[in-house]
Amino acid sequence: MDLNLAGKTALVTGGSKGIGLAVARQLAEEGCSLHLASRTREDLEAARDAINRDFGAQVTIHAANLADGDRMRQLARDTAGIDILVNNAGAIPFGSVDMVDEPTWREAWDLKVLGYVNLIREVYPAMIARGSGVIVNVLGTAGERPTPSYIAGSMGNASLMALCVALGGESVDKGVRVVGVNPGLIETERMVTLSEARAEQKFGDKTRWREFLENMPQGRAGKPEEVADLVTYLASPRASWVSGTIVTVDGGVTKRATL
Repeated sequence: MDLNLAGKTALVTGGSKGIGLAVARQLAEEGCSLHLASRTREDLEAARDAINRDFGAQVTIHAANLADGDRMRQLARDTAGIDILVNNAGAIPFGSVDMVDEPTWREAWDLKVLGYVNLIREVYPAMIARGSGVIVNVLGTAGERPTPSYIAGSMGNASLMALCVALGGESVDKGVRVVGVNPGLIETERMVTLSEARAEQKFGDKTRWREFLENMPQGRAGKPEEVADLVTYLASPRASWVSGTIVTVDGGVTKRATL
C-alpha cells in the first residue's frame, strides 16, 4: 500500500533510539525527509547515518534538552514547515505517590508532558495557518489503565490522551489531524536493560529476563516496528478520517480481565 508520504517532512522527537528510531526509519522508507531530535548528539548521528545508508533520506539532527521550553520553541522555529510531528521523547519513572519525589516528578513531566505541549503549541498554529498537518503523540497504556505503582506516568499519559482527544476533535475543521498511540510493553533497549537488571536481582542471571514475559500475549513484548507501522499509517493521508482518537498497540493486554 502506498501511504502517499513521499515528499513530506516529519519531525520525530526521541528519534535516535527505540520507538522513535523505528518511526523515523519507517517514515524514511516511505519517502519522508526527517528532522530527528533528542538529547544525545552521538546517538542522533548514528541514527542519521544509518537512515541515510539504508534509505537515502535527508535527515537533519537536533541535539537538545527537550524538557527546556525555550529550546523546544527554538526547535519549532528550526523545523518550520513540517508536515508531520511525532512527539515521542520522554520516559516517566515508576513509583507510587509517596515514592516519586517532587523534583523527579517535575523533571519527568517537563520532558514527557510539557515537552509535548510546548512543541504542539508552536507547531499546531503553523499547521492551521497552512491548512494541513498531522500530529501523532506516542503515549502509553498506563494512561488508559492507571496503576498506583506507576502513578506519575499514569497521570502524565492520561493528561496527554485528553489533549489528543480535545484538540483532535476540532482540528480536522482546520485541515489538521491530532491522534495518539498507546504502546504497551515494547522491547526497546531501555526495556531490555531494566529487565536484565531485574533478572540479575531475582535469578542471579540477567539472560533470563524473557521469563518475565511468559504471561504476555504470545509470550513476548511488542516490537518497536509494530508501533512504528501504526504511527506511520496514522501520519499518512490513508488515515485522513482519523483524528481525536487514541489507538492502543499492546497485544490486547489492557483489555484482559487481569494483568
